[in-house]
Amino acid sequence: MLMMKKERKYTCLLILCVVSVGPQLFTSHSLREDHRPLARALYKLDPSWPRKPELFTGDVFAVAVNHNAGVLYVAQRGDNVSKVLVFKTDGEFLWHWNTTTLEMPHGIFLANAASSDPTVWITDVGNGPYGHCIKQYSPSGKLLQVLGTPGQAGSGLEPLLFDQPAEIFVHDSGEIYIVDGDGGMNNRLIKLSNNLEVLWVHGEKGQGLAQFYIPHSVTVDNAHRVWVADRGNKRIQVFNSLTGEWLGTWGSCFTEQAPYSVRLTPDKKVFVVVHLNTNRISLLYAPPVGMISQCKVASVIQLADDVKPHLVDLDLKTGALYVAEINAQQVQKFIPLCLGGNLR
Repeated sequence: MLMMKKERKYTCLLILCVVSVGPQLFTSHSLREDHRPLARALYKLDPSWPRKPELFTGDVFAVAVNHNAGVLYVAQRGDNVSKVLVFKTDGEFLWHWNTTTLEMPHGIFLANAASSDPTVWITDVGNGPYGHCIKQYSPSGKLLQVLGTPGQAGSGLEPLLFDQPAEIFVHDSGEIYIVDGDGGMNNRLIKLSNNLEVLWVHGEKGQGLAQFYIPHSVTVDNAHRVWVADRGNKRIQVFNSLTGEWLGTWGSCFTEQAPYSVRLTPDKKVFVVVHLNTNRISLLYAPPVGMISQCKVASVIQLADDVKPHLVDLDLKTGALYVAEINAQQVQKFIPLCLGGNLR
């Protein structure tokens, strides 16, 4: 019996890093004599990853990397498909989760990677009896705990009642950050302690400061700043992780394209931001501590038409970038070329 090889949609442009912006990342000898900026490759596509692309059988929504174990978790949707596929970071397929406890996975996050007991968190935006929840699993797919009430959508009044929660970020301290509202009633950023106590909430829909319209992704840097992809408002909002205080907004980079995913490179100097509607990934210089200012583009990855990148994750050991693509039904891997993953 012959197996048809799945057609893959690769990137169509070279990925470049412009060295005239953000001089802290590149030395002055990277400029021409006439002071025009040079450009050099920042990432390259690994077309051999994974080894068996035909294993992707659903719409691929999210990806999470355990850099310590060299393992990758992929969340996908569809009828009669495994909701989670597990690969080695070299592309070898390991196993899948054929669990009925997941309806429509949206975001996925690997927590406690440095420990002997890592866990996988998945947000479920389904409208059925298991939806509107955030679920914690063992690496083998055993359900450990559920945040929220399965099948019950929240209305914004109760912090732990979610309505299509988009993504979760678990800090090394055990503190949890949740963006709740992938098109549902809620439009919230919630911080929980490691004991699941609510520490602070921003939960008002709107276009004003600390208001949201479809908050879609969240990450935390080393300077106690929380970065939220405020998708519907085409901006990234920044908060103090300790107090919840609003610190600033990035909007100038997103006038025509909403940010869907936000992650930091291993050296914490560049944000990786996904734009689904334009099939593009922007790399933006992270501002120094004490200021937000305006976003500055370091590089752009232009994907093929109709790929629809959704959420991303990075290998904190190698710097490799993994992109979950809905329409293409695949994950693509990009290898960093700048000093082994540190974009300096």
